[in-house]
Amino acid sequence: MSEPTACSSSFPDATSAHRYCMRCDLLVGLERLHVIDVERDDDALIATVESAPGLMGCPACAVVATSKGRRTVELIDAPAFGCPVRLRWRKRRWVCPDPGCEVGSFTEQNLEVAVPRAVLTCRAVDWAIGQLRAENASVAGLARQLAVSWWTVWTAVRPALVAAAADESRFDGVTTLGVDEHVWHHVSTRLRGPKELTGMVDLTRDEQGRTHARLLDLVPGRSGTVYRTWLDARGKDFRDQVQIATLDPFHGYKNAIDDQLDDAIAVLDAFHVVKLANQAIDEVRRRVQQATLGHRGRAGDPLYGIRNILRAAPERLTDRQRDRLGRAIAADDAHDEVLIAWQAAQQIRTAYRTKNLPEGRRLAERVLASLPSCPIPEIARLGRTLRKWRTAFLAYFTTDRSSNGGTEAVNGLIELARRIARGFRNRDNYRLRMLLVAGGLTP
Repeated sequence: MSEPTACSSSFPDATSAHRYCMRCDLLVGLERLHVIDVERDDDALIATVESAPGLMGCPACAVVATSKGRRTVELIDAPAFGCPVRLRWRKRRWVCPDPGCEVGSFTEQNLEVAVPRAVLTCRAVDWAIGQLRAENASVAGLARQLAVSWWTVWTAVRPALVAAAADESRFDGVTTLGVDEHVWHHVSTRLRGPKELTGMVDLTRDEQGRTHARLLDLVPGRSGTVYRTWLDARGKDFRDQVQIATLDPFHGYKNAIDDQLDDAIAVLDAFHVVKLANQAIDEVRRRVQQATLGHRGRAGDPLYGIRNILRAAPERLTDRQRDRLGRAIAADDAHDEVLIAWQAAQQIRTAYRTKNLPEGRRLAERVLASLPSCPIPEIARLGRTLRKWRTAFLAYFTTDRSSNGGTEAVNGLIELARRIARGFRNRDNYRLRMLLVAGGLTP
């Protein structure tokens, strides 16, 4: 083969002359394939490529095969220069001269370019998966960029995601496990099965103490049985490596953790505990509102005007907000009950925010001792709830502030992906897409 020469637009006699343009080859970037023609029409950029001539042995008997020329196969490549790309691959064909060989004739293959009988190149599949994972793209949007149908894209992408989901090695190294549920559809359960899915999330921290949450799996239903079955299916090695299990205050998940993760520490999520406290404040405010004025809150009512202020921490209030709070409480002696409830709930938040964990635990134990005996029924009920979850509540302070926050972040990614796709009808496709988007798959 002669040295590469100046680039020309096409090489009609490249097979016989053995002359290829190195610059065109570099631009297209397909290993062991050479560009012999490039054209562009109104619809797509079309590149014609071929491999260099050479001897080929029969894959079965290794006898030197006889050439039967070439046949052109058109593939869909990743888009470039703002338009779809079509790859015309002039594949070499051979026939085995051995009459007893079972192969007969065969065609050139290059698994770095495309798998046999594929419509999309491997590069196009990788591009599509990258867009789905990193750019929150929709399959319909990718199909428009490739100028193909939705099914053409998904049929090419799905096998790679299925293979990655079946790889059990993605469960290795999980020492902190989170769990939460979400609703994946809002139509008839007869058509699409359970509306809720339980998601398991890897919350393991790296050497710098940072959590890179990734979704491990989605299973239909929301119950302790669902979580227990999934843990049992993972095997003993997986369960033995889990040291911390975070959860929301749902006894079904707690029972599954106690049953399957004997050595793991269950940690009640701090966000949901504070949420319960804010809910108790709101219930007190509404009850006092009804008792004093006989109706729900309206514009101009003192307690209704401070409903958002009561959700804020004291140190975050402005002087104007403090004045509004003081005037609302002073408007009626019965409003003192709201102030006491707010102060009691702030004790929980103060325990969580304390920088010194042992001191935070002491404050939390003080909360557990005082709230159940509070004369305000809503706050007493909150105290009794926390007392039932005492061990998991206090575990926050002995596990270096472990929480289910990463799981909530994964749910946020799932919600975004579902909105972009404008809903899903197939649960298996939904599971694969969400595992990819939320970091559970690495095809």
